[in-house]
Amino acid sequence: MAASCVSLLAVVVLFFCLSAHAVDRSNFKTCHQSSFCQRQRELKPGQSPYRALLDTLELSNSRLALQLINDNNKVRLLLELYRLQGNMTRLKINELKPLKPRYEVPDVLMADPLTEPLSVVVQDENGLVLSLGGAEQRLILNARPFRLDIIEGPQVLMSVNSRGLLAFEHLRARKDTKSESDTEETAGQENVGQQIDEIIEDEEKPGMWEEVFKTHSDSKPDGPSSISLDFSLPGVEHIYGIPEHADTLKLKNTDGSDPYRLYNLDVFQYELHNPMALYGSVPVLISHSTERTMGLFWLNAAETWVDISTSSAGQTMFGKMLDFVPGSSEAPQTDVRWMSESGIIDVFIMLGPKPTGRLHSVRFTHRAVDQGFDEHDIPYDFIWLDIEHTDGKRYFTWDPSNFPQPKDMLQGLMDKRRKLVAIVDPHIKVDSDYKIHSEIRSKNLYVKNKDGGDYEGWCWPGNAGYPDFTNPDMRAWWSSMFAYDQYEGSMENQHIWNDMNEPSVFNGPEVTMHKDALHGVWEHRDVHNLYGLYVQKATADGLIQRSRGVERPFVLTRAFFAGSQRYGAVWTGDNAAEWGHLKISIPMCLSLGLVGISFCGADVGGFFKHPSAELLVRWYQAGAYQPFFRAHAHLDTPRREPWLFGLENTALIREAIRQRYALLPHWYQLFYNTHHTGQPVMRPLWVEYPEDMVTFAIEDEYLLGKDLLVHPVTDEGAKGVTVYLPGKHEVWFDVHTFEKHDGAQTLYLPVAMSSIPVFQRGGSIICRKDRIRRSSSCMESDPYTLYVALSSQASAEGELYIDDFHSFNYEKKEFIHRRLSFSDGTLTSRNLAPDSQFSTSSWIEKIVIIGGVQPSSVTLTTADGAETALEFDFDSETAVLTLRKPGVNAGADWSVRLR
Repeated sequence: MAASCVSLLAVVVLFFCLSAHAVDRSNFKTCHQSSFCQRQRELKPGQSPYRALLDTLELSNSRLALQLINDNNKVRLLLELYRLQGNMTRLKINELKPLKPRYEVPDVLMADPLTEPLSVVVQDENGLVLSLGGAEQRLILNARPFRLDIIEGPQVLMSVNSRGLLAFEHLRARKDTKSESDTEETAGQENVGQQIDEIIEDEEKPGMWEEVFKTHSDSKPDGPSSISLDFSLPGVEHIYGIPEHADTLKLKNTDGSDPYRLYNLDVFQYELHNPMALYGSVPVLISHSTERTMGLFWLNAAETWVDISTSSAGQTMFGKMLDFVPGSSEAPQTDVRWMSESGIIDVFIMLGPKPTGRLHSVRFTHRAVDQGFDEHDIPYDFIWLDIEHTDGKRYFTWDPSNFPQPKDMLQGLMDKRRKLVAIVDPHIKVDSDYKIHSEIRSKNLYVKNKDGGDYEGWCWPGNAGYPDFTNPDMRAWWSSMFAYDQYEGSMENQHIWNDMNEPSVFNGPEVTMHKDALHGVWEHRDVHNLYGLYVQKATADGLIQRSRGVERPFVLTRAFFAGSQRYGAVWTGDNAAEWGHLKISIPMCLSLGLVGISFCGADVGGFFKHPSAELLVRWYQAGAYQPFFRAHAHLDTPRREPWLFGLENTALIREAIRQRYALLPHWYQLFYNTHHTGQPVMRPLWVEYPEDMVTFAIEDEYLLGKDLLVHPVTDEGAKGVTVYLPGKHEVWFDVHTFEKHDGAQTLYLPVAMSSIPVFQRGGSIICRKDRIRRSSSCMESDPYTLYVALSSQASAEGELYIDDFHSFNYEKKEFIHRRLSFSDGTLTSRNLAPDSQFSTSSWIEKIVIIGGVQPSSVTLTTADGAETALEFDFDSETAVLTLRKPGVNAGADWSVRLR
């Protein structure tokens, strides 16, 4: 599996030191304070000035290219269309002849997408119609004004530039510095074919050539370069994605407010329910209706704003080629507008289908914490160390007073089959005696300021340099520093945490790097949202290289971009010990899962402030059922180890963590499936029930895979929760009481402090390990218990995946993958990977069949045909049949017959 599946985290108790204050909104821009956002928003919907020049059309097997011209300023653009496998279309728009290259995002796509043939169906003087595959799916290009419409039969799926908001600020010479030769050169660049267009420059506006925010100046040597494009989605009123925001799962209408902002920033104790930018950015938006799920991937790493407007869909006209495509004046329509400061328009239109952890702990006195968990019989896997473990905040070092022998500490953890995570941040203390700084400087690998010197800013070590992680040489060197002979004191059970990698610059504009800083030939404004991804990638590569490609790494990151899931986990940043922050963690992680980042969690208990005992217990209970699970607190808050809140609360927290550990086989299976399919581990209900409109806005409950429904208790003093159980023909079983409930109903469930409402779908088989030990590694060879929840048709199915849990040997077919099926009174296990080679000592200890009837006998048949009678118990009140000690190997073929 990918690096993102290396560690199924259960809990981390971690303490961190910084000044604790609520977010100061004045430190961060609004759209009105961002000059390009303000300019773009001044452009109102109307007829687009752009038209397509059909006589420039070039069509190859899978690519269409033609020029667009802005009739207002005569600037020409190059439009490229690609039809891709997977029912996707790629649209790229760039300047035809830019004064200098514009930035195109590299390294995010794993490979160039595979293309499929494009063909022109109809063409006339008004436009053309392209076939997108299938009998009815077409792309209609209207020439004047330029517009794209994607249809299927009579239905409009999506329109592009239908509101006329395509805007492309072309690169230009500054008027007060332009010489006669510059003018001639520019005119020459605009000479295309036989036609010469005289560029009519736009009106100069404030912020086009220099912008000031508070005391910070952005020199903008290339002038205005922003881009914008609108997309209309008829029949759609529910859209999701574009994380990271502390907001609802369903995105809100931004009319009359700021757009959603994507710009990685260090925002601690962030506010809830507003569209301001946070630590990461994934420019992927998903729409969903009962008819179809679609997506937009805006591949741009610059500061980006996204406007969303909901209205009624009107009729759509396509010139002479199609007289009329029916629409309803009363049907909903969602309009989305993307605005980025620089780069090109590069968008993937995903037309989609029709509906059919372990435990971690950190404190500087790590031994006391380690012993405390053992004394209170609470499992955990990781100790974490923050910046104070270093020698003067010099990363890759150890504080000589607190950690004089780091290998002894690591060996002590290894003896208990536990691990450690140490922080390594991307700001480097400027100190000539510090090897890391000296080598980066000597290799000329720091980000540069606008004048060409090393860019320096203020962060935890004081004055710091910032490595240029966009440079492959820098990433390779950084990776080499994780070798055991370079990172002194490190061992194979040490993993890494990258924080502050937005990047955070305490004395920079908006607490980040100046936009006119330089990464080679590119300005920071072009690459900003990629910086954190590159830091995490270089770190993950280093951990892989130190083991010579054998061991999977674990790297946690705070900043992220599309594709970060390939390198590790993320968390939701510096939250607060408040009920609202507990509640918002669910839609935040659901949003991340929808756009590909499944390994997500929030700081249990809140980073800032001090939680009440009730809030802490409820947060552990909720966190135990999220993919990444750690408790993380500010150093100045009172200590909050689970045993410091009284025996009763300690027992409640212990039970939540033990439930987490029992489900580790299921978590592992879910991550394996995510690795292969991209389906989120933690998913909204509508993903599995796409035609049930009740599910479309639900964000206080969710599914783990398709078989577990979780509704955490997130309200103070709650005496009950209202749970929606989806599926008209489904049945659901309470995993604690085995009580049966029909689907497609809203259920009021009384709760106590011990309650964690979780339901297993009838028709599923979930594998657990009910022998809980002090760490997950201690449980690797332990036996499995199968929980078989029968559907209304008395059937069920599930999977079991096993490998060595730590290496890349699964890529060599060293794993076990079993299909578990129950039908006609027989439970079977069969091999889904007959060409794989792996063995396990784990066995099947118990089988629990929920919702069944009492048999007269139970017979086990093994692969060699031998039959054995099994002992069983049947509880008539709960309709639960328990089969004891089948004793078969977890990787073997077998069947159990009920008579």
